[in-house]
Amino acid sequence: MRRTILVTGASGFVGHAVCAELLRRGFNVRAALRKPQTPFPECEQVIVPTLDEHTDWSSALRGIDIVIHLAARVHVMLEGAPDPLAEFRRVNTAGSLRLARAATDAGVQRLVYVSSIGVNGNATQLDHAYSEQDPPHPHNAYALSKWEAEQALQRTSGETGLEVVIVRPPLVYGPNAPGNFAEMMRVLKRGIPLPLASVRNKRSLIHVGNLVDALLVCATHPEAAGQTYLVSDGEDISTPELLRQLGAAMGRPARLFSCPPALLRLAGKMAGKSAQVERLLGSLQVDSDKIRRELRWQAPVSLSKGLEMTAASCRHDDKQQR
Repeated sequence: MRRTILVTGASGFVGHAVCAELLRRGFNVRAALRKPQTPFPECEQVIVPTLDEHTDWSSALRGIDIVIHLAARVHVMLEGAPDPLAEFRRVNTAGSLRLARAATDAGVQRLVYVSSIGVNGNATQLDHAYSEQDPPHPHNAYALSKWEAEQALQRTSGETGLEVVIVRPPLVYGPNAPGNFAEMMRVLKRGIPLPLASVRNKRSLIHVGNLVDALLVCATHPEAAGQTYLVSDGEDISTPELLRQLGAAMGRPARLFSCPPALLRLAGKMAGKSAQVERLLGSLQVDSDKIRRELRWQAPVSLSKGLEMTAASCRHDDKQQR
């Protein structure tokens, strides 16, 4: 009998890919959306306009076996809320708890919660990767709300028997990736010189196809229940090398020159952009050995292949715009 999976945040970058892959593998898929989406993968749509402590999930959860919970209030650069932490908590913490309790009432077996590596922190020492054993150190309001949601879901699991699996990814990239990765590609396309040639860091990434594959393993593997997993491509890369490889794949070679990282950090501090600068200069490494060992998961897409696929989508978009 085919299992039916509810995907929240289904219209997002990752959610859209999850729905498409679930359909390809023969699952019944219900996509929870804030508003109707056309075109969208051929799955059942259910409209859930808000995510908070009052959300009515009854129709969305009817007949569901597994939930993959991606919907969230995400971290943004230009925050407009007067109390961002309260807003993050309302959506990410209280909203997720509401979903978990509704899922329990509906007889759902498992909930896979997509959290963030930000729960661990925002930086590591070079060659000292985060693991599941490290104490959480959420570094901003978004990460704190995710950590509080993790704790609430684990308590609910203990009280009700709902199987909860938590997944913490780092930066997700791939065709049509939003956010920081999209900005990096825009800079490369414009040929803007960057003072990053002297940076010696390492960062973990995960291709959207690898994250989707890991989520599906977490949704279905018997041994995943009750576990927390950090996931990545398994191939760490420095910022300048990432720019070089991505630029080469795009046909837009990265224009890098040297500048002391200390000077770049000082400039970022004076401009009020220390966090943005640190994402380029600092290390953030993820040890994904646990999911590979316990669930026998292997990333199906290599870093080099993932960058090539991402660049190919960029070249295709350029052709369409001409």
